[in-house]
Formats: sequence, C-alpha cells, structure tokens
Amino acid sequence: MTQPRKKRVLSGMRSTGKLHLGNYVGALANWVKMQDEHECYFCVADWHALTTDYADTSQVKQNSIDVLLDWLAAGLDPARCVMFIQSHVPDHAVLHLLLSMITPLGWLERVPTYKEQQENITGKDLSTYGFLGYPVLMTSDILLYKADFVPVGEDQAAHVELTREIARRFNNFYGKNAPVFPEPQTVLTPAPKLHGTDGRKMSKSYGNTIMLTDPEPVVRQKLKTMVTDPARVRRTDPGNPDVCPVGDLHKIFSDATTNEKVNVGCRSAGIGCIECKSWAADALVNILNPMQERRKKYEENPRLAWDILENGSEQARKNAGATMDEVRDAMGMSLKLDG
Repeated sequence: MTQPRKKRVLSGMRSTGKLHLGNYVGALANWVKMQDEHECYFCVADWHALTTDYADTSQVKQNSIDVLLDWLAAGLDPARCVMFIQSHVPDHAVLHLLLSMITPLGWLERVPTYKEQQENITGKDLSTYGFLGYPVLMTSDILLYKADFVPVGEDQAAHVELTREIARRFNNFYGKNAPVFPEPQTVLTPAPKLHGTDGRKMSKSYGNTIMLTDPEPVVRQKLKTMVTDPARVRRTDPGNPDVCPVGDLHKIFSDATTNEKVNVGCRSAGIGCIECKSWAADALVNILNPMQERRKKYEENPRLAWDILENGSEQARKNAGATMDEVRDAMGMSLKLDG
C-alpha cells in the first residue's frame, strides 16, 4: 500500500536579521514540530523585507543568513524540510505579476495590516505599489507550492483569506477543466502570551527583546530590568503571576515544579521578584544555550548555511516551475508552440 501524501505547509519570515523569543514562541517552535508531520517549505522572504525597507538594501543578504542561522539553531533540519530564499526562485515574481492582473484594488485596501502599518511605521514612505501589493506577493508564495496549510498568527489570518479569494478568482477565470490552485487552509499557531522586557509586545522596534543569540549574562541582565506585576510595589506585597510578564515566561519555559513555586510564592509574597526573575533566566538559558551551540557551527562556516539555502532554493524552483507550467497552460500562455 502506498503511504498517503503528507499535507504541504508553506510559511516564511522576512529578512529582518536575528530572531527573538517572540519569533520562536510565535512561529519557529511550531515549525520544528511540523517538519515531521508535514511536507514543509519555509521561505526566507527577502523581497518582502523590501516592502518597508526598500531605501537601504545593504543588510538584506546578511539578515537573510541570520534568519536561517536561527532557524537551524532552533532545530529546522534541511533533511526534513525545504528552506529557501524567495529571491532565488524567480517564479514568485512571475506569479505575483499574473495574479496582480486579476486582484481588485479594493481587496488590497481592506487588508487590516495595510492601514495599521501605515499608521504605526513612521519615518518611511509606505505609499508605494509594492507595499499595497505585498499581500499578492504573499499569495504567490503560498499558491506557487500549492500549500494545503499556512500556519500564521491571528494578525496574518486575513492574508490567507485573501489568498483563498485570489485562488478562487483565478480558478473561475482559467480553471475551466480543473482548478489550478487549491484553497489553502489557515492554521492558527497557538502562540502563548509573551511580552517584552517593558511589558509591551516583544518587538525589535520597541527595543524590548530577548534575542535567541543573547549570551547568558545578557539574558540575566535583561531579566533583572523586566517589568513585573505593577500592583506589587513592596517585597511584602502579594503578587499575581497571571498579570506579570515574568510569570508569562515561566508558563512557557519553566517546568511544572518551578511554576508551582512561582504561583504559590508570588501570591503569598513568599518570594521576591528578583528570585522569580532568576528562575526565569535559568529556564531561558537552558533553552537558548543548546540553540547557540548549534548556531556556532554555522557561524564558523557560513558557506554551509548558504549552501542549505541554495539547495533548498533549487528544490523550490523545481516545484515552482511545475506550477507555473500549469498556470501558463490554463491561461493559454504556454511557452511551447502548440502542435
């Protein structure tokens, strides 16, 4: 009997450089699990980085490598998944062009992140065609590999729904004999609540991150300055770990015994915040040290990491090429002369 085909997953990250704990908890840890359950394609999205950082491209290549190094450090394995770089698969741009011809302008203008990012990202002119159209590029990333599932956070779910609408529209126009594109399913990744050191969402733009590459002394120093339950002003005040950013770290990274000590000790004022932070730092170091050891192997030989991207991109190009042959045939634009 033949084994049933594994469902295909497509996801990616923009080329923004080294990753932080928020990236790990929000996506990367789930990707590591998925690579044994599904046929996974993970894209280093360097073209997507240009939608907001087009004015200075000097760091895009190094940022792409840093993203890959953190993927490898976290446990993604080139023998169990395909890791590739977007710009090395030109068919992403070709499909983006074709899909942009059929995508109504109103669909793009209603994407929630379009206005949100224009309001929140200051100091950059985002009134560009590339920024407005980046959801179509994201659609191309997904449809090019005929992904069954797209793991995203809630803030990205609208993009997958747009992908489904564009796929449906393409199939209605051109898929008269058979649909060319499957409509991918959104998989909301279970992302535990994780705040930065200042209590806000962990983000490089806020300067409140704990990086996957932070050495132990830096991790411990950042934890010392991390905000805690605002109601716990004095050492003798009881606290509530459910409203404390450090408590959130414990829930994600500490074992059951430590969490019980935190829960009882904080609520009874039996422990102070300094002790609690120290335990959280212990848990983070236990997670990060093995990652940093794995990363070191590739840092010392960056050619090895680049070869992984190149090999993955070659595999991605083959799959993308097969899809584009179908797209052109459906549109009556085959590269081959009939007869």
